[in-house]
Amino acid sequence: MSTPSTKTAEPLSGALHPSCRKTAAHALTIVRDGVITGEGPTTKGRIHFSRSLDADDAAWCARILTAAAVEHQPVSRAEIEALFAINEAAAERSDGGRFDDLLAKAIAHHAASESGLPVPPRTVALSPDTEIDRWAPRQGAKMDTKVLEWIAGQMRGQRRTGRALAAMVATLVGATALPLAAQLPNVFDIGMM
Repeated sequence: MSTPSTKTAEPLSGALHPSCRKTAAHALTIVRDGVITGEGPTTKGRIHFSRSLDADDAAWCARILTAAAVEHQPVSRAEIEALFAINEAAAERSDGGRFDDLLAKAIAHHAASESGLPVPPRTVALSPDTEIDRWAPRQGAKMDTKVLEWIAGQMRGQRRTGRALAAMVATLVGATALPLAAQLPNVFDIGMM
């Protein structure tokens, strides 16, 4: 995992140091604001263009999501909503796909935990070195349909859906989640634009 540049590499502090999932979601909105404006605590000490997401932004998201205070808790809906907002805000990408990978894994972590399935600690599940197939559910039959419907609704609202996210959702939904069958073509049409 890449780390933010030297000016921002000190330990998380203030609003960027989550003490719970709610404050982690808030910290992610600070990253979103930096992506939108190119200014703020997550962009200090480096050149950052507005509406762009770079490796440092993805590293900030990863650091927030894997902070010690939340490491052993499932990713929350509020955190996923903040990640979707970052995804939507970033018109330009120069992160080598790290954010898309993180988003897909965070969604799978949330969906599995909301469905009553065991999930590994975030440091394992969200690591770029851990393949999602090693821990995420492989069949939609084990997933709560309401959670899958919520994910599909979030994806429909996105201008950009990465291939990692589309593939992960296809795996989670599978052929067993028939209530979503009519909605999925719209989700994947957005992802292929």
